[in-house]
Amino acid sequence: MRSTAAALWLAGTVLLNPAGLTEAVARTQAEDSLPVVQLAELPPEARETDKLIQAGGPFPYEKDGTVFGNRERLLPRKSRGFYREYTVRTPGAKNRGARRIVCGGEVPREPEACFYTEDHYASFRRIQR
Repeated sequence: MRSTAAALWLAGTVLLNPAGLTEAVARTQAEDSLPVVQLAELPPEARETDKLIQAGGPFPYEKDGTVFGNRERLLPRKSRGFYREYTVRTPGAKNRGARRIVCGGEVPREPEACFYTEDHYASFRRIQR
């Protein structure tokens, strides 16, 4: 079903904006190429962070909820401000550690998609609920 929807979206994009084909393909490939992880398979600290995201906070770290720039371009391309990052607590770490959840959407409490990284943005997995 998802691949059918993606194909229809891509076809519509090409018909309405043939010059946008390259960008549309790149966006679709970026999202489809990311591995998927079930929320239940994530560490308990990540599941706790997810609950805080859905509740709109309060967040334990000052930087939580700030704009994530996607400079690595590993996530699907979106306009600036679409993605926000949240710290996943790392037991024993003296700083924020490397684990994050990055969510995208117009309304932060209702993200369209969330991604988990355990290596400080070197790789991502799309979170499946």
